Amino acid sequence: MAFAASIVMRRPLFRLTQKRVLPLWQRESRTTLTPGALRQLHSCSALVYRKHGHHYDTVRMEEMSLPALGQHSVRLRMLAAPVNPADINMLQGTYPILPVFPAVGGNEGVGEVVEVGRKVTSLRPGDWAIPWDAGFGTWRTEAVCEADDLLQVPKDIPLLGAATIGVNPCTAYRMLQDFVKLKPGATVMQNGSNSAVGQAVIQIAAALGVKTINIIRDRPNRLELEEELKSMGADFVITEEELQCLGLDNVIQELPKPILGLNCVGGQSGGLVLSSLCDGATLVTYGGMAKKPLQIPANITLRGFWMTQWKRNNSKADVTQLQAMVTSVCDLVKSGQLQPPHCVQVPFHHYSQALQATIQAHQRKHVLLM
Repeated sequence: MAFAASIVMRRPLFRLTQKRVLPLWQRESRTTLTPGALRQLHSCSALVYRKHGHHYDTVRMEEMSLPALGQHSVRLRMLAAPVNPADINMLQGTYPILPVFPAVGGNEGVGEVVEVGRKVTSLRPGDWAIPWDAGFGTWRTEAVCEADDLLQVPKDIPLLGAATIGVNPCTAYRMLQDFVKLKPGATVMQNGSNSAVGQAVIQIAAALGVKTINIIRDRPNRLELEEELKSMGADFVITEEELQCLGLDNVIQELPKPILGLNCVGGQSGGLVLSSLCDGATLVTYGGMAKKPLQIPANITLRGFWMTQWKRNNSKADVTQLQAMVTSVCDLVKSGQLQPPHCVQVPFHHYSQALQATIQAHQRKHVLLM
């Protein structure tokens, strides 16, 4: 493989500098308390940690007082919250955004609105809502937050779909929308194809009429996994070993060369995606599980993507654009074009099971049911 220096570099969408965010109950509220609010305080059970650690026993279930409801506030009863790798990274202190202690774990989940402040117009009791920013602390039974910390989701989608829609499906949606104008028949190539993002990419691309070439690692159940991904809409599934030995042109001849590559691994796997792209294509990197650098071929546009930063960049005026994105992804779920990931449902008080499985890189996502 020949390499050259004529690389088109663009400013990445994120900076990997660690920042501390205040937990909800430590943030300064801009609201005025409702009359009698001090007499209406509530408490909740929450998974709290007071230091970083690499073991699940760093987290303890505690009873925690909730702030009083303000005029612009919402009281949310949490229904379900996944345990994602990013949550574990935050717990371990390796995530770019870190909480101030004590902190409640969890960045994603869905809750039902129980009560709203008198100036809240975007939500009403009975609505389902999800937090849009990292550091919310979703591993709890209830939360009180500002109304504009939340996005509404429809109640006619599966609970597990609502609980897991804010990160992985939205990441897939944005990467397919924002970097290359994809027309029906175009080809996208990705590694990490059996990840939650990878599965969402397959399904959303199929809904757009876009073809996908999906790289997976070889494994004993490879044929079973291949059939599963093809049932979601994958056009081709190929192992890293096959691609390395044979090359894309010798394996897949009926598709145009990919104009967009999606990389969540880096290292050799990311290099395989890069070397398979057409001249002038774009590679979007949104993860680096291999923790190894890429070798870069000529005339490829390199971009970086981090969903958290995108949300923050697009919420400065209001959350209208965020709400539109979530609504679009929810519409795909309602139409049957995007299926919720296969999840292991774990009762909230058995939280250690979910944390331990995620730390050990269990294949299925674990979701806490409150």
